Amino acid sequence: MAKKKVLVVDDSFVMRTLIKDIVSADPDLEVVGDAANGKIALEAAKKLNPNVILLDIEMPEMDGLECLKRLKLLSAAKVIIISSVAQTGSPQALQARRDGAVDVIAKPSGAMSLDLAAKKGHEIVKAVRRAAGLS
Repeated sequence: MAKKKVLVVDDSFVMRTLIKDIVSADPDLEVVGDAANGKIALEAAKKLNPNVILLDIEMPEMDGLECLKRLKLLSAAKVIIISSVAQTGSPQALQARRDGAVDVIAKPSGAMSLDLAAKKGHEIVKAVRRAAGLS
């Protein structure tokens, strides 16, 4: 079976690296690219045709919510929000759901959640597998 392709979008290089490491640990998933903002993510989504996109909300140039709206028009990828402002029930989390995100995962310790793998790694992999139809 071919691996499911994942695109990681976060303005922080450190967070992109952490998220890529979490996803890459699953043998059924392959990180095919990453992007530092929504504008770059739209180009990457067109070029790489990922199955799942992990998307931050707070980013320069184009934030994740604007990117999410535009992604619906050009990609069949399922989008999972991973953001420090996406706490359960927050306006941003609710907006992301309304705009088509299949899951919303809050970063546990703010924008620079260096404990992401320990606190949310399993949840992220489960969400990606579910979105990619692997559960």
